Amino acid sequence: MNPPTELVHDLPFSAVAGHSAGPSEYELEVIALFEQFRLPLLRYVVSRGLSVHDGEEVIQEVFLALFRHLQAGRSRRNLRGWIFRVAHNLAAKQHHANRKAEARLDSDETLAESQPDAMPNPEEQAAYRQRSERMQAVLRVLPEQDRACLSLRAEGLRYREISSVLGISLGSVSIALTRSIARMGRVDQG
Repeated sequence: MNPPTELVHDLPFSAVAGHSAGPSEYELEVIALFEQFRLPLLRYVVSRGLSVHDGEEVIQEVFLALFRHLQAGRSRRNLRGWIFRVAHNLAAKQHHANRKAEARLDSDETLAESQPDAMPNPEEQAAYRQRSERMQAVLRVLPEQDRACLSLRAEGLRYREISSVLGISLGSVSIALTRSIARMGRVDQG
């Protein structure tokens, strides 16, 4: 017999799944990693062009894959890099699916346009908007690899982790970040 719905939220995962014991070692580890990486992963997948809703779906898939990965006894080395790599791949897959759906629906609404501007006064709003438009214009013309490197670095990943996530050399990561930061700096000064 399943517990009443109102009680399910207070029970550990294994109890809801029908186990009599508390959460397993894998469940506890995945829950801790979820709490640590959920927001950075969400920021990253949203920066890759996904909606927040799609980003949440991708993150759930990442942590389901992580649970299976750990349960199968696979490598625990650099789990942060592994998590971001899986998120990167799933986000790319979801983004591709979304683009196909958009082509069918001929819709072109973006997340940035749907967010309200929270700047306190009109002058600051105008200055912020101009700076943001210049930065977005530079980001749009950056090669995709440079944008991905910049987004992952903004999430705190080290060069070696970015290299692993994107499947490129450390030198390529360094060049992409140096080039991107220099371009952004020139726009910010201008």
